[in-house]
Amino acid sequence: QVQLVESGGGLVQAGGSLRLTCAASGLILSTKPVGWFRQAPGKEREFVAAISRYGGTTEYADSVKGRFTIARDNTKGVYLQMNGLKPEDTAVYYCAAKIGGGVPIRDYEYDYWGQGTQVTVSS
Repeated sequence: QVQLVESGGGLVQAGGSLRLTCAASGLILSTKPVGWFRQAPGKEREFVAAISRYGGTTEYADSVKGRFTIARDNTKGVYLQMNGLKPEDTAVYYCAAKIGGGVPIRDYEYDYWGQGTQVTVSS
């Protein structure tokens, strides 16, 4: 059974940083494209960042470019380093993994999802 687990969420002041980690059981995460998405209350889930299998290519939403970094840590999975956090970054953050290749930015392209971790940025 495949399971993705996010960790690292929490409460931080605007301008602060958090690192989210996505770990997996039941699949080898380093061989799968991985994406991060977020969903704020009353809003649709939106793409944040994605990384190709083996880590050669990354994609970012315009709203997080220059502030967030997605990368692979082959010990612990995939992390999302979030710097310069803003109140509008407040959301539940989900990681997702895809069977196959590419660097998908659409949620329907992913096959496995974690349960999410809350990120709250206070002003």
